Amino acid sequence: MRLNLALDTQHHIHFVQMLHQQLAIYVLVATLLSGLLGWWAARSGLAPLRTMRARALKVTAHKLDQRMPIDAVPVEMAELARSLNTMLERLELDFAKLMDFSSDIAHELRTPLSNMLTETQVSLSKPRDPNTYRDILASNAEELQRLARMVSDMLFLAKTDHGIQLPSREDVALEDEVASLLDFYDAVAEDKEIRLRVLGAGSVVGDRLMIRRAISNLLSNALRHGHPRTEVEVAIDSQEDAISLCVTNTGDQIDASDLPRLFDRFYRADKARAHPSSDGAGLGLAITKAIMVAHGGSASATSAAGTARFCLQFPGHQGG
Repeated sequence: MRLNLALDTQHHIHFVQMLHQQLAIYVLVATLLSGLLGWWAARSGLAPLRTMRARALKVTAHKLDQRMPIDAVPVEMAELARSLNTMLERLELDFAKLMDFSSDIAHELRTPLSNMLTETQVSLSKPRDPNTYRDILASNAEELQRLARMVSDMLFLAKTDHGIQLPSREDVALEDEVASLLDFYDAVAEDKEIRLRVLGAGSVVGDRLMIRRAISNLLSNALRHGHPRTEVEVAIDSQEDAISLCVTNTGDQIDASDLPRLFDRFYRADKARAHPSSDGAGLGLAITKAIMVAHGGSASATSAAGTARFCLQFPGHQGG
C-alpha cells in the first residue's frame, strides 16, 4: 500500500528569500554605517594632526613664533608636540642669532671699508706730496690688517661650529702661560697704572697656543675695561674634578641682562663699556668660548659691585 502526501512549501521559500534580501540590506547598511563611523572616528582622531599641520604651514623664515598646541592634542601626541615646539624654539633662537650676526658683520665691515674709501677719495681729489700718500697708505694698511684679523677670527669660529680637532695635545702649566702673558701686557698695565697678579697653579692637557689665546683674550679684555690704578688678578684653582682660571678686574658694572650674551659673536655691552678706539670686533670672547668647548670645558662671566670675573673651566683629571 503506498500513501502519497502533498505539502505546500511556497511560503517557506518566500520566507527564506525575504530573509536573504533583508540580510543583504542589513549587511549593506551595517557596512555603510561602519564605514561612516570609521571615517568619522579617523577624522576626529587625526584632527590634532591637521591642526599641527596647519601650524607648521604657517612657519616661515619671518614667522618662527608658531608653536604646536599641546593641551589640545591627545596624550599620545603631546610628546610629539613638545618635541616639535623644542625644535621650533631652537630654530627661532638660531635664526635670530644668524640675523644679528649678519647685521653685526655688515656693520663691522662697513666701518673700515668706509674709512679706506673716504681717505682714498680725499687723496685723489687733488695732487698731494709723497708723504701724504704714504700716510694714507699706512692708514689703509691698518684698516686692512683689522679686516684680515676679523676674517681670520670668523673662519676660526666657522670651523668650531662644525667641531674642531685640537692641533696638538700636551701638558700645559697654566701659571707659566699666565706669567708669559703678564710680561707681554706689562707695558699696557703700566700705562693704565694697573697692577697684575697671579695666584695658584694648575696643569691641563690641550693645545698650548689655543689655551694661551683664550687666556690672552681675557687679559686683554680685563685691561681694556679695568679702571686705572686698580688690580687685575688671575687666579688658578686646581681641584680633582675641575681646574679653573679666573681673571678679575675692577671696572664698570656689567648689566645682568648682558652677561649671558657676552660670549656671543660681535656682541658688545652698553655704551658705557664701549671703546671705539679699540681695534676689536667683538669676537675675542666668542673665540675664547669656542676654544674652551674644543677642550671639553666652558667659559662664564659674572659681575658684582663693579668687579667683573671671567672664568675658564677645564675638566679635571687632566694629568701633568
